[in-house]
Amino acid sequence: MNNGPAGHVAPSTVRPNCETSRRAPMRTFLHTADGVSINSVYEPGPVVYDSSASPSRDLAFVVAHGFTGDVDRPHVRRVAAALARHAAVVTFSFRGHGASGGRSTVGDREVLDLDAAVAWARELGHTRVATVGFSMGGSVVLRHAALHRGVDAVVSVSSPARWYYRGTAPMRRVHWLVTRPEGRLVGRWGLRTRIHHRDWNPVPLSPTEAAGRIAPTPLLIVHGDRDGYFPLDHPRMLAKAAGDHAELWLEPGMGHAENAAADELLARIGDWVVSRAG
Repeated sequence: MNNGPAGHVAPSTVRPNCETSRRAPMRTFLHTADGVSINSVYEPGPVVYDSSASPSRDLAFVVAHGFTGDVDRPHVRRVAAALARHAAVVTFSFRGHGASGGRSTVGDREVLDLDAAVAWARELGHTRVATVGFSMGGSVVLRHAALHRGVDAVVSVSSPARWYYRGTAPMRRVHWLVTRPEGRLVGRWGLRTRIHHRDWNPVPLSPTEAAGRIAPTPLLIVHGDRDGYFPLDHPRMLAKAAGDHAELWLEPGMGHAENAAADELLARIGDWVVSRAG
């Protein structure tokens, strides 16, 4: 595997599609700062002939999926399609997921994957970049903004506020998947997710601690009141730590992460980013 700089890409092209007034997506592998190859897709967004129209040419969304997702999962592609109505979109598979290399560290070194994707968006000419993360990806966008900076807005959806949470049955299943050898086999063969066997050392900065370090970057925290993984004390902890610069949306009837994010919510998130990012 070639150890190129973060954001380094293989040769690829964007092909115009005259019939739909859109350009075809670009797919490539990025290389993280620690040498992991990350399967990534760039969607240029709609062609805008009127410079006063809503979609923004200089803005790109970078979408960070949840645990066991990947760039080709239908729910990730649906999120990308919704946000592409506003601006360009970069999606990618975290390490250990899908066709990406490496093994998942369940939110720790994944900040390097996100950083490579953000660097790629900048390399493609986007002067404004917003990160949008779901569940595990929601914690990663918080930690990335706190540790790496370099983004213009952050949206964290269905994120945990603290590590090692086992207070719900779905999270107890996740911990079995991550910590037990038989669970990691299920992850590898059943969920296309290769999980690292080593414990965190040191324990990463928590999402709550990260939320307190993001200012003045605009931050939106989104959480469903029917989230089966993380109850409402999680988004409230994040919002309290972030202070006045963050907004908290508690969505009635919404469950967990991408699958529960309605198209109307994704449209509102897109509008919020366009208005806040720079």
